[in-house]
Amino acid sequence: MKIQDSKILLIILIFGFLTACSSVRRVPKNEHLLTKTTIKVNNENEDRDVINNLIYQKPNASIPYTNIKTRLYIYNLARPNLDSILEAKIANNPKRTQRQINFLSKKQFEQRRKNKLAFNNWLKKTGEAPVIIDDTLSKKSIKRLESYYWNNGWFDVKADFKTTRKDNQRGTVDYIVTTGEPYKIDSLSTKINTPIIDSLYQNVVNQSLLKTNTQYKTNNVLDERDRITEMLRNSGVYHFSQDNIYFEIDTIGKTKKVNIDLQISNKQTRIQDSVFYEPFKIYKVKDVNIYTSSSFENKDKAITDSTTYKGFNIYSKEKLRYNTKMLTDAVFIKPNTLFRDKNKPLTSRRISNLKTFKYPKIDYIVNDIDTTLTANLYLTPLKKFGLDFRAEASQSNIQAIGFSLNPSVLMRNVFKGAETLELSGIASIGASKDGRDPDDPFFDINEIGANLNLTIPRLFSPFNTEKIIPSSMFPSTKISLATTSQTNVGLDKQTVTGVFNYRWFPNEKVSNSLDLFNIQYVKNLNTGNYFYVYENSFNTLNGIAINSGYIENGQQLTRPEQANQFIADVINGTSGVSAEDFQTVNSINERKERLTEDNLILATTFNYTKDRRDNLFDNDFSIFRLKLELAGNVFAATSNILGLQKNNNDKYEIFNVAFSQYVKTELDYVKYWDLGNKNVVAIRTFFGIAIPYGNSTNIPFSKSFFSGGANDNRAWSAYNLGPGSTQSLNEFNEANMKIALSAENRFNIFGALNGAIFIDAGNIWNVLDDVEEDAATFSSLDSIKDIAIGSGFGLRYDFNFFVLRGDIGFKTYDPSYGNSNRWFNDYNFRNAAYNIGINYPF
Repeated sequence: MKIQDSKILLIILIFGFLTACSSVRRVPKNEHLLTKTTIKVNNENEDRDVINNLIYQKPNASIPYTNIKTRLYIYNLARPNLDSILEAKIANNPKRTQRQINFLSKKQFEQRRKNKLAFNNWLKKTGEAPVIIDDTLSKKSIKRLESYYWNNGWFDVKADFKTTRKDNQRGTVDYIVTTGEPYKIDSLSTKINTPIIDSLYQNVVNQSLLKTNTQYKTNNVLDERDRITEMLRNSGVYHFSQDNIYFEIDTIGKTKKVNIDLQISNKQTRIQDSVFYEPFKIYKVKDVNIYTSSSFENKDKAITDSTTYKGFNIYSKEKLRYNTKMLTDAVFIKPNTLFRDKNKPLTSRRISNLKTFKYPKIDYIVNDIDTTLTANLYLTPLKKFGLDFRAEASQSNIQAIGFSLNPSVLMRNVFKGAETLELSGIASIGASKDGRDPDDPFFDINEIGANLNLTIPRLFSPFNTEKIIPSSMFPSTKISLATTSQTNVGLDKQTVTGVFNYRWFPNEKVSNSLDLFNIQYVKNLNTGNYFYVYENSFNTLNGIAINSGYIENGQQLTRPEQANQFIADVINGTSGVSAEDFQTVNSINERKERLTEDNLILATTFNYTKDRRDNLFDNDFSIFRLKLELAGNVFAATSNILGLQKNNNDKYEIFNVAFSQYVKTELDYVKYWDLGNKNVVAIRTFFGIAIPYGNSTNIPFSKSFFSGGANDNRAWSAYNLGPGSTQSLNEFNEANMKIALSAENRFNIFGALNGAIFIDAGNIWNVLDDVEEDAATFSSLDSIKDIAIGSGFGLRYDFNFFVLRGDIGFKTYDPSYGNSNRWFNDYNFRNAAYNIGINYPF
């Protein structure tokens, strides 16, 4: 180990020496490479990104926590003016050039030259040119610093810089800022020429972002201008704009105080070369016209159908085929109402969400005589039918080769209310890798299924929900029915699912989803295949059978006959196994019965998500998710009414299947911090628990939790961690409680290639169910010691539309080592987990 560490240290030292020598390789003579910048504000170091980003020149980027300037070193490998060098070589050595052409051919000679130039250009493009100290840019940085502090209330700010140039062609720049005392707002006054504008402003003056005795900030002034403009535009003042607002800032002697005077001018009207000013007026929307067939091919056609509904005028150049209530509910611009600027984007978004029309065109026609507006909405219908057909060929650890077909048909405006109906299917065949039956055909795997989805752009309910969930929350209803049948895949299954879902958005950050009911029926068709699917369980069982003398050494239990019989003999006490082996066989049998039983789940699920992300490029945000699921209560409440009978396990059955009853909740929180220069820190915390009760003593496999994998604890493969401190002998380890914690630092290496270092922690446990194994059960806070910890690093390549990710996770703290040392036992590449994923893990 010491020898290995010495080798690594030697490599690092050699690499550091070589890179240090080459860092000024492309720095011109008498110039200096910028190696460091510092900012001191009032004699204290300033490291905030908001300040550092004001500097025009920064040292070449380096990998975080190191001084390795990867991109600079790559750039330095490129030769400047390589094209001229190659041309000179050709011109100065004609005989050598001719020999190479004779040996390679002229075409290959030219191609080799082009390849050299292309590689050289790639080095320049991927790398980063050395940052040469430029005093002109330092002076511009000074102006930026002064401007920033001035705009934040330090009107007496002074800034300067000091450049230190060293003999080794390297240098530093130090910025010195003295702010003085900040100025505070002493008083606010207004001068508003239009009385109606003054009246509207006075109604909301208490919401002003400018407060007396607070530090002056230019951004607060700009935000206040936006606030006033938005308020007036949404209060009927159609012609108002930001240009009508002016703030006059006046300092008061040497008191470090300012007075702010808000001035709002009258409306400006230009007629030829003359300019006139007149008071603003309040406008109302008088008429709203909806044109439902405004496609290009209909531009010359005459209107042939029209109707009026709740004051809306609806026109069509063909027979009107849209429900008038649906159309008018999607329009927030209402006839005979006050003009509100926000209603236009709301209407555009709502109509687009109908998925029946293209993005609408909305125009206002102004009638200044009676101060009214006419709103014209031009809708372009999408095609009523959409067809899709996909075919795939695949290979996996289950099948050698597989083929699938996925046809689908989409029908819009099915019931004239912008409803969308989608019918899709799947048909696949495949050849299994382990085809145990030689009489089976080559394609011995098949799956067939169908899925029907109906999307309604409103809450489909017998009750009026408009007051609780208005149209501005963009509510929708989705009704889904699906069925699939698989054979020779695991235990083979038939599934039937049905979902009735509501979805709405209270604001731009929050989304809500409610499965009023979600029913799932799963029937296992080939339970006799269990011990072929779960090989580890069979191998353990077979080993116990050999050790107990049930079968001879070297033999194997037949599957499933002898395996099932051996389990029965052990449980009946006729096999003569030890108490420890009895417990192991009993656990195998309990797991087998649970995973082979049919499932009937009727659940109601609520999902709440608050996403503070502004856009896809935002790296400073948080996301909170909450999920609450209740299952089986409807069946339990009506079991006596329906006359349901209990089985031998004292459970009610429907269609000979014991329905599941449980409560499940999940809490998920993600937080990002942008450290600047593509350096991001992200954390994730997750807690989930599912508690069976009533008709259930455990959780269905499909509703349980697992740990490990590319998006979880990356030091373990999926389903390979836990529960608790158990040895994880099963192929699919799962439980009904989970804790997961992750922290990751992401940074740029060069170009689109990014790196990351991470720490993952977490595990799964059984709690409040029928599992009695102490090592797998969360019995008290002392069980927290069984949280597994993994750490590692990874690379990410950003393709813009997705990120390709590779991570290597090392087992740092492994609870499966029981009472012995759990730290760094398998902390090496041989026992590491290698993960490949798409996009970030959280």
